[in-house]
Amino acid sequence: MYVDLGNVLDSTPGLSREQLERLDERVADAHERIERGRADAEHGYAALNLPETTDPDEIRTAVEPFGDAEAVLTVGIGGSALGAATVSEALGGDVEAHFLDNVDPEATTALLDSLPLDETAVNVVSRSGTTAETLANFLVVRDAMESAGVDWTDRTFVTTGEEGNLRELAEKHDLPALKVPDGVPGRFSALSTVGLACAAIQGHDLDAILAGAGDEADRLSGSLFDSPAYAYGAAAYALDRRGATVNAMMPYAESLEYFAEWFAQLWAESLGKEGVGQTPARALGATDQHSQLQLYRAGRHDKLVTLVRPREREDRPIPETELEGLSYLGGSTLGELLDAEFEATEASLAAAGQPNVRVELDRVDERGVGELLYGMEAACVLYGELENVSTFTQPAVEWGKRAARGLLGGGDFEEADAVSDKTRLEIE
Repeated sequence: MYVDLGNVLDSTPGLSREQLERLDERVADAHERIERGRADAEHGYAALNLPETTDPDEIRTAVEPFGDAEAVLTVGIGGSALGAATVSEALGGDVEAHFLDNVDPEATTALLDSLPLDETAVNVVSRSGTTAETLANFLVVRDAMESAGVDWTDRTFVTTGEEGNLRELAEKHDLPALKVPDGVPGRFSALSTVGLACAAIQGHDLDAILAGAGDEADRLSGSLFDSPAYAYGAAAYALDRRGATVNAMMPYAESLEYFAEWFAQLWAESLGKEGVGQTPARALGATDQHSQLQLYRAGRHDKLVTLVRPREREDRPIPETELEGLSYLGGSTLGELLDAEFEATEASLAAAGQPNVRVELDRVDERGVGELLYGMEAACVLYGELENVSTFTQPAVEWGKRAARGLLGGGDFEEADAVSDKTRLEIE
């Protein structure tokens, strides 16, 4: 992974080289804290050890019974699905991947009606085994399979903790089961059993994904000038402190569109605490040059735009045309056009004084995806250390879970009482 901070040096808000060098002293201290956390496998910091602690053979063994699958359906929500979706969408594959990560009844019905259930592998993912949305969707999937005459126990495996409903279900029905790693919050679990089982069924090289992540781990150091991940995390933190409170993640590769979704959860849930934290926004280049870029270039100077692209990709030529006004396109390629769009956007933002950072991969392949995911996780952890927030907790999310469970009759939770206290001003 390569990070270019050049366009934050003369922007508004912006950083000078001297400010980055002063910040680097704090980065050194934060790195020491992170390394202690990794060495002790502390909660959260253990996620940065996944390139070494994740066992790809364990994952391959668990999914071996589903080698005939035409489709794989991951049932989870939040970090239990976004990591797997990001890897799957980035790498593609002959086995179709689908994700039930919401409880919209119409969307769920449409998806289940479209799947060959007798040829679909179902992975139910929940660390606790009590996540309401995940278990509700699984019950619906199981019912659909039974109604179609499919033995759901032949098509299902679980990824969960050592205890809980899903663990008991796996033991009762002798289902293959993968263990969610200890000390790894869901949004940091893309490089674990949680994020890689789907990729394994699709036939992707798990060793290469983990090797790419390991390469990025080896680049972590006591200086942001030696570590792309720390350079990005430190710059994002410092720009936020100076007024860039929005971070627009804009990949220039269709295959990385889901990555922006994953990044949004990582950044929001980890850093949005105690009245601080950048708000992530999602965009796609070049599509959103024709929509959101207007705001990013000419709107408030409260945004950092993160531009992501591969340095190499498969390409397709643009045919010659007899239309004179379009003749400049003939003989070039779609890749060259997309690169020109990327560089034009970058220059446009810089000319307007809007801070932007370039993040590049060699290519969107297993190794590159591993580097990108690990790099952004390490950047997020560093940002949290510099901001002094509890990066690995999510109290606001837990509040909402308790409120929803109380409304459904799953117990007495005072959070549910807040629903009845809602102020109403209805206009008919």
